[in-house]
Amino acid sequence: MRIGIISDIHGNIEALSALPGQFDELWVLGDLVNYGPNPAEVVDYVKANATVVIRGNHDHAVGLGGDPRCSAPFRAMAEAMQKYTMAVLSDKHKRFLRELPLKIDRNLEGVKVSLCHAVPSDPLFAYCPPESDRWADEIRAVTGDVLLVGHTHLPFQRELGGKRVVNPGSLGQPKIGRPAACYAVWDTSLSAHPISLRTFEYPVGETIRKIEALPLPAEIKSSVALVLRHGGLL
Repeated sequence: MRIGIISDIHGNIEALSALPGQFDELWVLGDLVNYGPNPAEVVDYVKANATVVIRGNHDHAVGLGGDPRCSAPFRAMAEAMQKYTMAVLSDKHKRFLRELPLKIDRNLEGVKVSLCHAVPSDPLFAYCPPESDRWADEIRAVTGDVLLVGHTHLPFQRELGGKRVVNPGSLGQPKIGRPAACYAVWDTSLSAHPISLRTFEYPVGETIRKIEALPLPAEIKSSVALVLRHGGLL
């Protein structure tokens, strides 16, 4: 079985539409919306194509009209883009987002898998970078052999206590220093290294063009475009 694992799409339909490869299942680790210009199209795509979908902090905030609790450099962007996102999504879209589960456990050909957006103890909001010592405690508390997470937009794999934590990075708003969309592939036919972290180029210029056409303050559009163009804040 071949599983595509994506996270943090953030309304970027260009990146989502360009996802390469054929998959038996598509697993989405949250944050379908906010920051990007096409939240409705992303939600519709995920509803039609994903097997597993987790609620992220931005899905939660948009679905319930709450605070995504972003870090200070992203707060103004998130607030402005959330107002836009909530204005263009239907009530049906918002209901879909707020009803997504916070956690899911799966069994993949005998491997127990736990999925959440941030960390198991705080699945919506906790920011836990790749090198954090906190992962040892987080992965110890889950029943799965593999823990799949998103939220930080930073791809990584770590083995801790005989278990593995994997973050595919962000598909729609990568923060790896370049505008390459990030994802992971789990190929159960590969016994040695079944999960691989991957990147691909997508038409980021088209996404930026859409951002620049939105009815938003110029400084907000410039900041969002900067993140997309450079893979993070400079």
